[in-house]
Amino acid sequence: MEGAHVGFGWLHASRQCYAPAMSHPTSIWLEISHHAAFRVGGWAWVRADGVSVTGRAGGDRRTDPERTALAGLIAAVGQAPGLGPVQLHTTSELVAAIPARIKAAQAGENPPTGNLDLWAQATTALAASPVVIVPSLRTLGAPTAFAAAWAELARDKAKDKGPFTYPIPKANLAKAGVGASAKP
Repeated sequence: MEGAHVGFGWLHASRQCYAPAMSHPTSIWLEISHHAAFRVGGWAWVRADGVSVTGRAGGDRRTDPERTALAGLIAAVGQAPGLGPVQLHTTSELVAAIPARIKAAQAGENPPTGNLDLWAQATTALAASPVVIVPSLRTLGAPTAFAAAWAELARDKAKDKGPFTYPIPKANLAKAGVGASAKP
């Protein structure tokens, strides 16, 4: 048998020639919910990176829609720097406008005047991971609808309990409509 093994010496050497496995782009579904009368807001995101599905929800009192959108984006992208290319799916026009508004502000056009602490954090988070905004619809059973429902729940919880951030339980994430290796 040793003679047969010698004939396959090329097999061991060829393992070094293989290219590393291609990484999956990270997909994030982010939604926000704001109640103007009570000045409370909530956000939720679901992230699939080809290996796992994770998610968080959070909210705050005495907030405005812009602050809620910024807090959600920072939580979704800023919590894991170096994600690589990120596809950010959202139905929120506020969230979708953040990268373009940062780019315009950096060029000296229409800089933000409020929530400067969160604008600075959002700028840092987006610089660490390039983001492509994917406008989405809230389709029943889709990850955007799942995130929207959690954002509403977070808004209501923030109204009752104040500021918070919690992970979405794995059992619930299994119902998000996205698998670990899902492609958008």
